[in-house]
Amino acid sequence: MDERRRPPRRQGLYDPMHEHDACGVGFVANIKGVASHTIVEQGLQILQNLTHRGACGCDPLTGDGAGMLVQVPDAFLRKVCEPLDITLPPRGEYGVGMVFLPREVNERNECLELFERVVRDEEQRLLGWRRVPVDTAKCGDLSRSVMPEIRQLFIGRGRHTRDAAALERKLYVIRKRVER
Repeated sequence: MDERRRPPRRQGLYDPMHEHDACGVGFVANIKGVASHTIVEQGLQILQNLTHRGACGCDPLTGDGAGMLVQVPDAFLRKVCEPLDITLPPRGEYGVGMVFLPREVNERNECLELFERVVRDEEQRLLGWRRVPVDTAKCGDLSRSVMPEIRQLFIGRGRHTRDAAALERKLYVIRKRVER
């Protein structure tokens, strides 16, 4: 290997074993942090331009997945939560988790109970669950056969959680505890 292309040797917190390619990564942002649908449209264009990254096998409609990370769409979430009797607190006072659950009912219920227990243990408020509508028309047979149930979990800031930054930390802890 050409010496110029070799990663540095392991030292301190750096370990070259963690190096990997990030093929197919796109990034769009407003430098001032202003939310805009234009950014979402540009992100969708990037995904469209990266169709080559969706590794295809025997089912050409099943790729390796792709997604977008966006700011919490507060107005949209309020609109879809209202008919579910989920009352969202002010922006910054709640978090939303995208949860991929097993299709089997008993396993799914165990996962839901685990989330709810951890939210309580971390002294945050479980505001509710929302089933995410999914259009499977463009999914391949393989994707459809293994597709999880997708739900959104809404968590409100607990009484003893000081501010939005403290809530962010609590949400991180909740996620890590559930992942274990």
